[in-house]
Amino acid sequence: MLVTVRSAGTSDLPALLALYLQLNPDDAAIDEHTAAATWTTIAGIPGRTVLVAEQAAQILGTLEVTIVPNLTRGGRPVLLVENVVVDHAQRRRGLGRLLLEAAADIGREAGCYKLQLSTDVPEAFAFYESADLKHTARTYKRYLDVD
Repeated sequence: MLVTVRSAGTSDLPALLALYLQLNPDDAAIDEHTAAATWTTIAGIPGRTVLVAEQAAQILGTLEVTIVPNLTRGGRPVLLVENVVVDHAQRRRGLGRLLLEAAADIGREAGCYKLQLSTDVPEAFAFYESADLKHTARTYKRYLDVD
């Protein structure tokens, strides 16, 4: 059966939240009101898109892209990818690669000079490298809600 990749809509929010719990199982569940308000904010950010991989009206995976304006590289923007997750039962079917290629298409159409993502999940390293992403830099982060 055909898998399609499309932009997510408000009606996809419950499925997205379920996938995000797989991505970050230690996170507390977000309440419905906060989730809806956050979704409205996300949907209103220019250059930000949440993609879903769908088959037979079931959301199997997702990722988010943000086109970030940039004053280097001739003013060409950067495509940031976040929150990549494929349902545990649907992995190793090419869905993650399909989502990443759809993200790359968005970046190409926007004139982005690179697609960039970060992960600290060792199980994901081989997947990203097999999807033609190169390990070229270090990522530094500081969680702001932890002293």
